[in-house]
Parts: sequence; C-alpha cells; structure tokens
Amino acid sequence: MEKKIEDYIDGVTGELPYATRENIGRTVDFSAGRNRYIGHLISIPTRSFKKFRVALDCANGSSSAIAKSVFDALGAETYVIHNEPDGTNINRDCGSTHIDSLKEYVKKNHFDAGFAFDGDADRCLAVDENGELVDGDRIMYICGRRMDREGKLPDHTIVCTVMSNLGFRQSCEKAGMKTVVTAVGDRNVFEEMQKDNYSLGGEQSGHIIFMKHAMTGDGILTSLMVMGTMIEEKMPLSKLAADCIILPQVLKNVRVSDKAAAQADPEVQKAVKAAADGLGDSGRILVRESGTEPLIRVMVEAGTEEICNHYVDSVCDVIRARGFEVK
Repeated sequence: MEKKIEDYIDGVTGELPYATRENIGRTVDFSAGRNRYIGHLISIPTRSFKKFRVALDCANGSSSAIAKSVFDALGAETYVIHNEPDGTNINRDCGSTHIDSLKEYVKKNHFDAGFAFDGDADRCLAVDENGELVDGDRIMYICGRRMDREGKLPDHTIVCTVMSNLGFRQSCEKAGMKTVVTAVGDRNVFEEMQKDNYSLGGEQSGHIIFMKHAMTGDGILTSLMVMGTMIEEKMPLSKLAADCIILPQVLKNVRVSDKAAAQADPEVQKAVKAAADGLGDSGRILVRESGTEPLIRVMVEAGTEEICNHYVDSVCDVIRARGFEVK
C-alpha cells in the first residue's frame, strides 16, 4: 500500500509555532515536540541496551539535546562528545563528516560501538569496537540481512545509489539480497522505495531510510536499528560488518569551465570506456557532474587502490588535456 505523509503524523494537531516580532531570530525550545519524538524513538527497540557502552558524536547539532536521553532511557551506558552547540561550531571537525575523533574515542575507551550524526541528524555512521568505520553501505547490509531473515525486506531488496560501493552490492547478492540503484540523493532513494513498497534504502554517506518508521533519513533511528541488530544477533559490530566486502575506492574532482561539455566530449567518453573495459567485472568507473559545483567527479572502485588511481588519473588527464580544467 502506498504510504502518504498523513500516515506518519499519527494524531498531531495544530500547527508548529512561527516566530513573530521580537521572537524572530531567537531559539525557542519546542519541548512538547522534542519529548514526543524521544518517546517515539524509545518505543522502537524491542530489547534493552543494558550492559552496552556506547559513544555518541552529536556534531554540536540537533541530536545534542536528544540522542543521549534516548540511549540512557534504553539502558545503555552512554558517553557523548561534541554535544555543546554554540551557534557556530556545528559539524566543525566532528560528527559523521569528520569521523576520526569518534574512532579514536571509541578505541581509546573500549566502547562496544560509537555513532556519529551530522548537524541536522539525518545521517549516521557507526564505529565498531575496534575503532573501525562502518559506513552507510555496511549499515544497510547489516540491517538488511536481519530484516530479510525476519521477512521484513520486501523482495529481498535494498535501495541504494550509484555511489554505493560495488563490493556492497556484490556482498548483498552473495547473501541472497538484491539491490536497486538510483541517482544520488535520499529523495531519489525514497521515491524508489515508495514506488515499489521497499522497506530499506539509503546512501553510503549514512542517510538511511527505514520506511516502517520514517520517510527520510534519521540518524538516531539508524543507530537504534544497528544496536538492535547487534543485540538480536549476539555479535559485535565488527563481526556483523565483516561479511560486507568494501572495494578500494578513489574519487578525484576536476574543476571545469563547462560540466556538460566536458562530460560529452568524445575523447573523454573514449577514456571512460577504455577504463571501464580495463576494469571489466572486477571494478567500475563512475563519472558524473557535481550538482552544486563546477566539478566533474571521477570515481573508480577496484581490487587495489593502485588500480583505482591508475584509471581515475587516465580519465582526469584527458579532461585536463582537452582544455576543460579551470585552475
């Protein structure tokens, strides 16, 4: 059955308050909405998080006032970093876009897992007990396998984007799951999920959609789903992620004067085809225009980083030689 936004509102009445006059430019704590949201999140897991030591990186953003309360209520021993927003420090050297500080924090303090959100908390990346990154692809793999075993993954399918690692897609196939690939953007993921009633989809960057619970990425929800899988499977995060093989990936950008012309240039297309032929079934090349900057992005995945660099450079060099690069 097609989902509509009304299906998710569940009895909310009235309107959100808008700032007027002297309240414009001020922060107002919508405590009733926040508490309702916390209650919703706490109701989702079916097992206690007791005895788990968990680290959260709130990116000095919107999860700062919520995430710890949720994990505490579920029984976890919760430790938080970067949860003191001052209006200017959001995402600054922290959160899912700067994961190194959480990796170090988890490893140094021997936590069972760590979760990093971005500023508006629609993304989540995880860190296993060894301080190793578990990105959005691996999160989808981990949660997808559990959902599939429980009969909650329609047509055994996960929706991902063209930026998802080829190794992720190969690992899903090996595990008996299928992937449907969309253009970059969680909106594209959502539309594909809605069209065919899929329950799980997302991006390598950590925008994960669990359609049963939300219409868009929700970082805290994602962290709860990963924790729930660890508890149900009785496995550490590193072991859950181990079967999802991620191929080495190299992405380089070339700043160009005309994105469309550079992409359509016959010599550039010839170089891209030569790279694709050279990689065969053991890798892939993706060349696309940035949606927000004057850049051509060249990405290669292959068995080694050396191979990736070779084919990325072979295409970037042609773009430059054809005179499209702007320095």
